[in-house]
This record gives sequence, structure tokens and C-alpha cells, in this order.
Amino acid sequence: MGSSNCISLFIFFLISFNSLYLSSSANEKNHAKKTSILDNSFSLSFPLTSASLSSRTKKKTQNAINNEKVVQAQPSTYDYKSFFKYSMALIVSLPIGTPPQSQQMVLDTGSQLSWIQCHKKSSTPNNALPPPPTTTFDPSLSSSFSLLPCINPICKPRIPDFSLPTSCDQNRLCHYSYFYADGTYAEGNLVREKITFSSSQSTPPLVLGCATESSEDKGILGMNLGRLSFASQTKLQKFSYCVPVRQGQGNIMATGGFYLGQNPNSNTFQYISLLTFPESQRMPNFDPLAYTIGLVGVTIGTKKLNISESVFRPDAGGSGQTIIDSGTQYTFLVDEAYNKIREEVVRLAGPKLKKGYVYGGSLDMCFDGNPTEIGPLIGDMVLEFEKGVEIFVNKERIMDDMGDGVTCLGIGRSQSLGVASNIIGNFHQQNLWVEFDLANRRVGFGKADCSKSF
Repeated sequence: MGSSNCISLFIFFLISFNSLYLSSSANEKNHAKKTSILDNSFSLSFPLTSASLSSRTKKKTQNAINNEKVVQAQPSTYDYKSFFKYSMALIVSLPIGTPPQSQQMVLDTGSQLSWIQCHKKSSTPNNALPPPPTTTFDPSLSSSFSLLPCINPICKPRIPDFSLPTSCDQNRLCHYSYFYADGTYAEGNLVREKITFSSSQSTPPLVLGCATESSEDKGILGMNLGRLSFASQTKLQKFSYCVPVRQGQGNIMATGGFYLGQNPNSNTFQYISLLTFPESQRMPNFDPLAYTIGLVGVTIGTKKLNISESVFRPDAGGSGQTIIDSGTQYTFLVDEAYNKIREEVVRLAGPKLKKGYVYGGSLDMCFDGNPTEIGPLIGDMVLEFEKGVEIFVNKERIMDDMGDGVTCLGIGRSQSLGVASNIIGNFHQQNLWVEFDLANRRVGFGKADCSKSF
């Protein structure tokens, strides 16, 4: 999906969740939390590889979709694990359809709708358009594939204030679109399709996007809290991944681990609860479907930075939300937090700072030298959460080697993404188990050597 020197996607998808989901009562929400998902556990794993993402960052916006009548998984007892190669993104290879066709998708905890590549074959390609991916899904080969007509309730937006809602195409089929910050895109039809793991194990038909036009070569596996996400549609109890240490910008890719379902290492994890907020704080800048956690402070080297906890909490308009996202590469912070970090980094390593230099339009704390030279000047970083839970990032992993003798601190301004949130990306999740415990609405962290985690 582009060169290896790039900021990964932060998609603001244009397919939204059911407005009824947002307006559900507190009693309904409490009931959902207390219902035992152990009786409906869904535990899977898939082979994972890695790929670079395009130079754009994902910007997630939402089209409204009425999500009523989304087919949910029946009680299942799958329990699988797998491995992946990590460079800038986690790529899962999913067996889609009946019989299954392997499709590559970015594992993204920051977006909802999953979509696959369904580019039409053409004998006279238009040179003005990007070439289609080498591996695409062929609906005609799957007996479980079906298209969603416009009359389907999922295709009837109820929220009127989105610029690009779902629409009807000329065949009266439900059409969706993604548009990204740098003008790249993916669009096609909403469909239903199974994930087929074996002759005896498959999901029910799930709502997916089938992209017939896109500028990317991978799909997206949406894993956030939205009702159209893969995790929600399959009633997944929990999932987790362990991101290994990056091996620079070369072709050597480290191997990490991925579980859908129970993780045997979870007894070593420290957990923090997902935060919830009143309806009044959910708009316009708050993403209610993200995994929102309680960051309380940042330490650089030996210094606890003077940043108010309120900076990491959403204000009345939703700005300041802190989320953890596997689909964003770096960490991005709102100005109040970012400026404090930059001030300390300049104090510690200012003489080596490349003044006036911005990498990828997002990272402006860059230096001449490699991470082993610059990192020790700055020191370790600790992201501090509620209940004493921490993400420890050692001094080498706080920096990223951009090639050509340039090293950048893997932290940028959220404003460069056009968002008002604090985002912890996968780069600062290295050597860490991250578990999304959907049954108990919490996130777990566990230190590990992710290259030896199995």
C-alpha cells in the first residue's frame, strides 16, 4: 500500500453504526455488559503477514447506516492462534466465501466496517487509475455471497449530517464510499459473506464492503466496538495481538502472535476498563466506537511531564479522547500534551534536531543519526494509565529509523491527522500483548518478547 516510509492509515470510515445503538438506554447497556458472553464465545485465528501502508493517515468519518437486523454469530467454540510479520501494519489473511478465497486485510481496531477487494477484471485497463490488487475476491466463485439491495434496512441512513451517506447505485444495490485525507479512496457495494475456516466451521453471513474501486491493495478488518465490526458481528469474546520489535526500514520482518479468543498468557496481563461518557460528550469530536482508555500522564527519561490529566479526557465537544489503535502506526497527541513532550525532547537533544524538517507531514521531532544514537539522549518513555498500569517504551523504541540517516520520535500532533484525539499506535505497542476483552469492556497489557511469545 505504498512505500515503507509512511504514516499508516487512520481511516474515518463513511459507514456508521445504527443510531439506535447510540441512543440505547443505560439499562440496555448495563444488561449488555452483564450478559455472559462465555455462552456465545467465538474464538478464531488467521495467518498474518505485514505490509506497508500508504503515506496518508487514516481519517475516520462516518456515514450513517441503520444497523438493525445485522446477522450475529451463533454460539461457537473456535479457539485458534496464528503468527504475523510486522513492518508497519498487521495484515490478516482471511478465508472469505464458500469455498474460501484468501484475502489480505489490515487488522484495525480503529474502524468498524470490514471490506475486501472485489475489483472487476478488465482487458483494457485505464492507465489513469491505479492497477487492481493482484489478489481480489471473485464473488462468482462463492455460493454464500449475496449483495445488499437498497431496500435493506442497513442501507437506510438515519443520521442526516454526514456528507456521503450510503446510496443506491444504478442496479438498486447499496453503495458505500471511503475517502481519505490525501485523496485515496475505496468504494463498492455492501454485501453479506461468510468466513469459512473449514468444511465444518464458518461464520454466518457477515456485512462486508466489496470494493470495486480503490487505490489500496489490501482490505480492512474492522475490529472496533461498532455493531458492524467483525468482532461485534461474530460475538467475539476477546482478541489479542503481540507486536514484535521492528527491524528498521529494511526487508527483515519480525514475527508476532495473534489470538481470536482466549489467550493463555492473560493471567499475566494488567487490565484497565474502557471509559464511557454521557451522550452530550459524544459529538462532534468523540468516537463512541473506539477503545477509549484512561491515560493519566507521560514520563520522558526521568521526568514526569507537567500535563494535566484533563488533556487526556474528552471535553464537552469530545476533544481529548485517548484511544488505542492497531491500525495507526505512530502515537499522536493533542497540542497540550504534544507541546510538553516536544519541549522536553528539545531540552534533551535539541542540538541534533533537524530544524524545519517534517517527516510524512506528521512527525517534526526528527534527528540526524540512528535510534541507538538519539534514543539514549532522550531516555525511556512511560505512558501511565489508571490503577498504575503502564506502557513502558525503551529509549531505542521511542524512535523510528526513517532511512537515509534520519531518525524521528514516533509521536506527532493529532492536528496533523485532522483529529482532536490522543491515539496510541502500533509502533509504541511493540513487545506488548494487547488484549481487547469485549466481554468485560476492558483492555489488558502484558510485557513480552513478542518474537518468542508462542
